[in-house]
Amino acid sequence: MNAQRLETSRLLQRFGFGPRPGEYAQAIKDGLDATRAKVLTVPAVDAGAAKVAEPEITDLGNRPAANSKEIVPFAIAQRYQVQQMVMWSLDRMAASDHGLTERMTWFWHGHWATSVQKLNYALPMFNQYKTLRANCLGNFKTMSRAMINDGALQFWLDGQDSTLVAPNENLGRELMELFVLGVDRYTEDDVKAAARALTGYQVKRSSGAVTFSAKRHDAKPVTILGTTQSFTGETLSDFLVAREDNATFIAERLWYRFISSTEAMPTTFSAKNAFAGRDISAAVKAMASDAAMSDEKNDLVKAPVEWFIAACRALELTPSQLKTPAQLLNYLDKLGQVPFNPPNVGGWPAAEAWLSSATAQYRIAFAAWLIKQSTLRALIEIPVGSRVVKSADWLGVAEWSPRTQSTLRASLADPAQFALLALCSPEFIVSA
Repeated sequence: MNAQRLETSRLLQRFGFGPRPGEYAQAIKDGLDATRAKVLTVPAVDAGAAKVAEPEITDLGNRPAANSKEIVPFAIAQRYQVQQMVMWSLDRMAASDHGLTERMTWFWHGHWATSVQKLNYALPMFNQYKTLRANCLGNFKTMSRAMINDGALQFWLDGQDSTLVAPNENLGRELMELFVLGVDRYTEDDVKAAARALTGYQVKRSSGAVTFSAKRHDAKPVTILGTTQSFTGETLSDFLVAREDNATFIAERLWYRFISSTEAMPTTFSAKNAFAGRDISAAVKAMASDAAMSDEKNDLVKAPVEWFIAACRALELTPSQLKTPAQLLNYLDKLGQVPFNPPNVGGWPAAEAWLSSATAQYRIAFAAWLIKQSTLRALIEIPVGSRVVKSADWLGVAEWSPRTQSTLRASLADPAQFALLALCSPEFIVSA
């Protein structure tokens, strides 16, 4: 496989959401160094994403009584706001001229996994997503502090019920295990101590507004990872983020989501040292330049949202303008991934979890639905004689296998069928 084509494909697919028509071919002409610099240099304003209007997400207040006349319009407004929020996030991914910010926001959404299913209100989730975007390439210490004070995360992990009298362990456990340190890098005694340090937070569910009650907080010294002192939520966050295990863990998560979800992270992975100052951008830049990016064995299966957005960009479609958001969300739900609705606090799975006979059938139906709504302009403009080879550039695929080439060649007379086969090919589903 051509090394430049492979690495260029990975840069566009993994640090964005795939190329628009013409972008991959241009990146090949520009060369690897120029493409990498372009992918990693965030503009002051992303003109494409900026065109996506923010939805009106408001505080709907307390849920009316079950049998009241207000309950039906309240429930309708609740569902509508969640739907608008999801479509807004998808539109930004599809419309972005520079995909890194949206891609990193999406990564952190899966890392600090919080579901609207428990909150049942869009506003706290909407604000959390904007917090993640604001910090997605910033300093992890700042991000972690912001998330300790995030109403959606606090409510999702029962922080509002954690008091001096009855500390709840959920937030403290997940803060260490899933967000900052990783598995087996703390003890059960550390969890109990962290729970005490994280007492006192209160959340208004409908808005996500967080307040702190000193009366509900346990200010007594506790011992966490061998250090005894009186912690607040923020000082606990700072303490955990400063540990060496945090650099290892975040490097592991970056490796797992951007390099390989099947191969073990090598000790030489440059993102870890680059993260020494907890600078996320530095770690991402190191990762994009790491030798692992050119290793053929480090392929990645696209998660459903990533596959869908890549398809939208290739087909020149806007998610919110597709025929009925409900149908779109139904397809994503069948594939197992809807924004703002991860299955649990561990976030979405990876690798072969997305590859099954059932999801293959759903993906084919989904792709056919999308193709019917596209003009297929970019594909049709490729001369038939070179369509098989040049369609790889259209989709940002490094190389079609002989089997896929043969399959595509048999559909040259039918652009819609050709597009369906290409979008559902192993080479497009998997970021080789």
